[in-house]
Amino acid sequence: MKIEIFATEQEMGQAAAEAGAEKIRQALAERGEARIIVATGASQFTVLGALVKQPDIDWSKVTGFHLDEYLGLPMSHPASFRGYLKERFVDQVSLKAFHYLDGETDPQEECERVGKLLTEAPIDVAFVGIGENGHLAFNDPPADFDTEQPYLVVDLDEACRRQQHGEGWFPTMDDVPTQALSMSVKQILKTSTIICSVPDERKAEAVKNSVEGEVSPDVPASILQTHGDTTLFLDQAAASLLKS
Repeated sequence: MKIEIFATEQEMGQAAAEAGAEKIRQALAERGEARIIVATGASQFTVLGALVKQPDIDWSKVTGFHLDEYLGLPMSHPASFRGYLKERFVDQVSLKAFHYLDGETDPQEECERVGKLLTEAPIDVAFVGIGENGHLAFNDPPADFDTEQPYLVVDLDEACRRQQHGEGWFPTMDDVPTQALSMSVKQILKTSTIICSVPDERKAEAVKNSVEGEVSPDVPASILQTHGDTTLFLDQAAASLLKS
């Protein structure tokens, strides 16, 4: 795991987008297509904002995949990750295809449908973040490090739900869904390059545990230590508890 620290969240997002864009260009040059995974949430605002402005990418040869989504939430809801991705990414570039996770349909069938599409060919880049509880995608602790399923139906723990409420996505805790669809940990690790972007002081403890602690399902993002090409992009606030 490589770590890059920037003075501001804006600089962090720009650097993460540039690094991811370079990997997309490489895939396009080598294979004539690229396949990417795109995350959501407050941590990805600056990343996606900069990614859609990157030059020299033929987006018509890029296929995107959805990392996670709440169960039962319509796309029109302000917290819908489908709505988020459509507004901030899919509508901004002309992709070959983007495969959303639909949390309003049968969840197991949806996991199988998108999982089949996902595993048809290698994934070049995954843009991800780390939750306040150390989660990776919606794999809350203790995460399943062993399942081979590409997507899972997961229960959201209280810390995860508090974060979603605290960031203003839902008016009350009772409004936050208790389940979601999530890409599995093993599937994320199959990506060639992982770009993990984490701003904000409230993520500092999760970053410290993910980077300096043992690899453990109790800190799901710690598994990124085992991946051969992961770069962690941090602002100074998120990096504030790191020893070095």
